[in-house]
Amino acid sequence: MTESNSGLNRVLRAAAARVPEPRAAHRFLNRLTHPLRVDDYSSLIYPLWSSRELRGEVVTVRREAEDTVTLVIKPGWGATPHYQPGQYLGIGVLLDGRWTWRSYSLTSAPTTGRGEYSVTVKALPEGLLSNHIVGTVEPGTIVRLAAPAGDFHLPTPTPSKLMFVTAGSGITPVMGMLRSLDRRSVTEPFPDVVHVHSVRERDDALFYDELRALEKTQPGYVLHLRVTSEEGRIDSRQMSALVPDWSERPTWACGPNAMLDELDEHFDATGREDLHVERFTVNRDAGASGGTVTFGSTGKTVELDGATTILEGGEKVGVQMPFGCRMGICQTCVVGLDEGHVRDLRNGTDHGPGERIQTCISVALGDVELKL
Repeated sequence: MTESNSGLNRVLRAAAARVPEPRAAHRFLNRLTHPLRVDDYSSLIYPLWSSRELRGEVVTVRREAEDTVTLVIKPGWGATPHYQPGQYLGIGVLLDGRWTWRSYSLTSAPTTGRGEYSVTVKALPEGLLSNHIVGTVEPGTIVRLAAPAGDFHLPTPTPSKLMFVTAGSGITPVMGMLRSLDRRSVTEPFPDVVHVHSVRERDDALFYDELRALEKTQPGYVLHLRVTSEEGRIDSRQMSALVPDWSERPTWACGPNAMLDELDEHFDATGREDLHVERFTVNRDAGASGGTVTFGSTGKTVELDGATTILEGGEKVGVQMPFGCRMGICQTCVVGLDEGHVRDLRNGTDHGPGERIQTCISVALGDVELKL
């Protein structure tokens, strides 16, 4: 460390000691270091010391399967341990010189103190970031974070009886719920939980050993594993035989769209309103033509097909638009549509000039210009 840096550190420590309130201290120190900010110095010493953005450090990379890893992330300054099990976490990873963002379900249970986040990521054939995370991210990697969010979580108080229906990587948000229920069982009863989980092959069952151990330690938890390559997909008739009282159980479900659509139909037909679903994907086959998308005042354009969302198109040409869940839930990505028409991948609804659209689930119907 140089003499000038040592002197600056003494000034910073002394100033911080005189100003006890953290945010007031930060403002005071910024005046001392103007035109630079305190963050410009502190992040050189420790990358997680930043008030400009929430950062995290990957401290553990745990391989769950050949194509799936769990990242344990130590959050930096400004992180909160207060989130609902089942919510998702926005993660930005530096990829090819750009920060690329995706949202992943939290598989960790909230803890007291700052704690750590964990997310479990499965590499998808078309998933640029998921393949990068599974293949190359190592402990020590610094990531950017967005605060946990999402409506897919258990209510308070927790129902005394409930059911989880999951398939494949759809188990990840439910894993966070189960771990939280297990942790809370020290002070409150573990509820009566039936969990129906489907996988294509038996080796695809994430967290299998932990789930079987949970069955032994928590008598209220019952796991039904369905291997579809051997037994086929489960239908509502088989579900009724497997879980005779499922009509009495509020249900949380996450998995492929076909499974969720069938559950939706069954609950609608029986007049029930206690189904809660989380969808990781939208239907890309919406019959949209695609077109040239112009990103307002940025002047940037991109040619998109009818299956690539406007948010994804913007990221391809370096236009950083706001987003959160990337599933059409949180409304973070809403922008104005100046010209042209787009189609909503969730329901096929078309939107025209003057309307506000969600870029994460909208595709172009011809040439489009956004109001940015």
